[in-house]
Amino acid sequence: MTRLLRITLLGLLILAGLLATLIYSLTWRPDDKETLPIRCVAPRAPTLLPGQAIKVMTWNVQYLAGKNYVFWYDTPDGSGPDDRPTVEDMAFSLDEVARIIRDEQPDILLLQELDEGAKPSHYQDQLALLQERVADLYPCSTQAFDWKADFVPDLHIFGSVGRKLVTMSRYQIEHAERLQLPVASSNPISRQFQTKPALLLTYLPLSDGGQLAVLNTRLDGAAPGSNAVLEQVQMTGKLLDKFESRGTPWLIGGDFNLLALGQFLRLDAGKRGQYSPDSELHLLWDKYPMIPSNSESSGVDRAQWLTYFPNDPTVDGPDRTLDYLFYSPRIKRVEAQVRQADTLRASNHLPVIARFLLPAAQ
Repeated sequence: MTRLLRITLLGLLILAGLLATLIYSLTWRPDDKETLPIRCVAPRAPTLLPGQAIKVMTWNVQYLAGKNYVFWYDTPDGSGPDDRPTVEDMAFSLDEVARIIRDEQPDILLLQELDEGAKPSHYQDQLALLQERVADLYPCSTQAFDWKADFVPDLHIFGSVGRKLVTMSRYQIEHAERLQLPVASSNPISRQFQTKPALLLTYLPLSDGGQLAVLNTRLDGAAPGSNAVLEQVQMTGKLLDKFESRGTPWLIGGDFNLLALGQFLRLDAGKRGQYSPDSELHLLWDKYPMIPSNSESSGVDRAQWLTYFPNDPTVDGPDRTLDYLFYSPRIKRVEAQVRQADTLRASNHLPVIARFLLPAAQ
């Protein structure tokens, strides 16, 4: 080996090492399980009672981007013309989200896609902005990132990202955890910048000494049949099975990015690409009750259970169901709805709302 070749190889190794160090310093590698801080602004939030009624709402608020855009990721080939919303449109969406929350006043609020310190959303702390408007309703909250990096080299972003799950509660939260879900396979460099889906798990104490486990999530919207999506549902199902075997009442809500039974064939062929004909979600609905149920989201009144309104100029309204609540058979469903009429401009997802009765004391 010539001296020049040795010097060249050494230089390349040094350059690769520097690049690896830079990528490592700019990206985020969460632990599989992390205990999270809980924020409670009231001296003492009330405690849930066995047998009481609770109202739950889950909503992906799309980082307050609204509906005036077709973003680059909204089209299958990444050709959407828009990179980010304006501050004015985000302010409108924030007001709308706050208005709807105050109107519904759920006891437990599960939100997905709130940004903090992200270039696409003008570096806003969106949870702080929302809390200014609803702090009197929710003394307790916790949060977990599912996408975070100081710099993403994609030209549509070319800056920082920070996106999170948020759970707010009228009632005490005594413990919160972030549980890492399996991530999609990719090369070692790309993997550092991609989303890292998670379960945000909170435990709400009951006055009889028991607990209600509440989970919040947003699963990957990956390619059909992706092992990661299947593994994410499998891991979630195993955790729910564990709660059930222990006799712990639980509920989970979020943007599952998966279709209900029968909806795949109802979508235009060009819009089916990211979904599997046999929805991975069956691993959950085969065992546990779901809102909306398959009979609701694929039945004669299915239009009222659609939760997703894509940023697609060829679509003039919601056309599929991606957002759900699952719950323990120990919990009784009282009523449920997807709020559609006045939520179509706030986000590309619509809120799913339900009332439940907790199990009575043993």
